Amino acid sequence: MNKELEFVKDMFDSIAPKYDFLNRLLSLRQDTVWRTQMVKAAAVKKDGRVLDVACGTCDVALEISSQLKEQVQVFGLDFSFGMLRLGKQKLIKQNKKNIALLNADALCLPFQHNMFDAVFIAFGIRNIMDRQKATNEFFNVLKSGGRLAVLELTPPKKGILSSLYLRYFQKLLPVIGSFFSKDRQAYTYLPESVLKFPSPVEFSKILKTAGFKNIRFKQMTFGIVTLFVGIKP
Repeated sequence: MNKELEFVKDMFDSIAPKYDFLNRLLSLRQDTVWRTQMVKAAAVKKDGRVLDVACGTCDVALEISSQLKEQVQVFGLDFSFGMLRLGKQKLIKQNKKNIALLNADALCLPFQHNMFDAVFIAFGIRNIMDRQKATNEFFNVLKSGGRLAVLELTPPKKGILSSLYLRYFQKLLPVIGSFFSKDRQAYTYLPESVLKFPSPVEFSKILKTAGFKNIRFKQMTFGIVTLFVGIKP
């Protein structure tokens, strides 16, 4: 495992116990709205099979299961045991038997090609440095006609709102995050990783290179989050 990957994995293991709480707090509960929109955009049909990459504590997997009335097979994949452990607890508590969890790497998906009707990744793609390889993997495991849905934090466009947001994001967020999680490094890394993420147009080009068609993106909540959707022809 390279040093960069090991750092990110250890970071998520460390913040896992407070991850859900801080997501709700720092986003003012908008993260639940974003995930709902993401699942709807994938247009998954009942009795389908989907993959949730970087599934974390299973919020996306649970949203998929809820919207499809549990009539869908969900595979959740993450490289952090800490996240998966908490996700498993949530699945047991809610008696979700249609969601299976795997500890694996997004750059080497342990699945056959043409297996899934949809692939999701929420707030995870920016933590993968080789995004082209990852999106190639997503493309390979999708069936023809299957959709990739990517949800990611993005810097808002320039202006007064952008300035205020960046001040909150770079100054206040690390303080709040470190206070509750006791890991200041993690919540310093967060704004840095978001600011380094490609623009929506540039990331769309990565999806196009992987082979996706009909690529579109939608910026939400004043542009601080972007939802990308692409279809495998």
